[in-house]
Amino acid sequence: MYNLGTVFRFEVKRTLKKKSFWIMAAAFPVIIGLVFTIVFFSNQATDKAAANTKNQKFSFEITDESGVVDKKIVQQFGASETNDRQTAIHDVISGKLDAYFYYPKDLAHDKVQIYAKDAGLFDNGRYQAVAQVILQQSVAPNVDPQTTAVLQNTVGFDSTTYKDGVEFNGFKQLIAPGVFLILFYILIAMFGNQMLTSTTEEKENRVIEMILTAIKARTLIIGKILSLLVLALIQVVVILTPIVIAYIFLHNTLSLPNISLNDIPFDPVRIIIAALMFIFSFLLFTGLLVAIGAAVPTAKEASGFFGVVMICLFGPLYAVTLFISAPESDLVRFLSFFPLTAPIPLMLRNAVGNISIGDATLGIIILIVSAVIALMVAVRMFQFGALEYSRRIGLGAIFQKRSNK
Repeated sequence: MYNLGTVFRFEVKRTLKKKSFWIMAAAFPVIIGLVFTIVFFSNQATDKAAANTKNQKFSFEITDESGVVDKKIVQQFGASETNDRQTAIHDVISGKLDAYFYYPKDLAHDKVQIYAKDAGLFDNGRYQAVAQVILQQSVAPNVDPQTTAVLQNTVGFDSTTYKDGVEFNGFKQLIAPGVFLILFYILIAMFGNQMLTSTTEEKENRVIEMILTAIKARTLIIGKILSLLVLALIQVVVILTPIVIAYIFLHNTLSLPNISLNDIPFDPVRIIIAALMFIFSFLLFTGLLVAIGAAVPTAKEASGFFGVVMICLFGPLYAVTLFISAPESDLVRFLSFFPLTAPIPLMLRNAVGNISIGDATLGIIILIVSAVIALMVAVRMFQFGALEYSRRIGLGAIFQKRSNK
């Protein structure tokens, strides 16, 4: 136990001293913040530009064969009417006129034709905006407010759904269990490479022989795995803290939706299931990645297997709509119970609430058994592969050596 504690403390302190650990942890919230900032200012600029296009002044004439356009509104825009369509188009081409709008007799089937001088890629939208405003203001007095709201799609809706006789909000229900899925995705994506290379660093530096003279291989690998779990939790805290702080102080500035913990339903059964799925999924892939790192001689070679693991793990995301719409299909059940693909489908189905207690229990049992096997294989791989500097160790080799003992 003393040696295990020594390994654990050493691995945690060594990693926390690395700048790359903190850069990786801080990069995620920074990137999220930059994306939100860019989207916020981009939307503001777009809305402002759209509003300005309607207010920009330019010379234009119209021809109204529909009889819909109000002449007073046309005069308010400083425009005039003409019956000579060809002359108006020629004036636009020659530059005497900025724009010409032709309103056809049948607006329901024919398009309004706009002829205009190029004002730039973005400013060209002002012509259609003004032509549309003229139509809207012309017909507005003839239509009651309720009909206008329906036609402009501005009618609001407030839906209340029920499940088993109780009010049920599917979106709010998935927030609490869905957090575990998001955390799992972030940790594997950002922390997976460190899991993979955690057992190759000493091998490449040729110091593993000295370490193993004082510490057993089993103790060393278990200490590394425990340190990875703690470091993952630290990284979660580092990632979430600035996001929570930014939301608390900037959600009004960035027009973010108000989220109250009182509005989020907490289903203890689904949250416990999500937590168990998260823990054993993380242990499964920790053991798997550590085993791969222990089996290969260099970190470079280990990285080649990392892509395969990521494909197995995140590949099911391409069928995300199937997990929601057809949870009982054969493909969904296979992906949910096959160990290498199970984490994402199981946690996603639990978040949306379409997995039964029986299937959730079976999935957790599969994850537990797979995690234990992966961790046992990781220990065995390290025991027999720690001193291998030139070749990979296969599963057959470690079991053969065990049977020869």
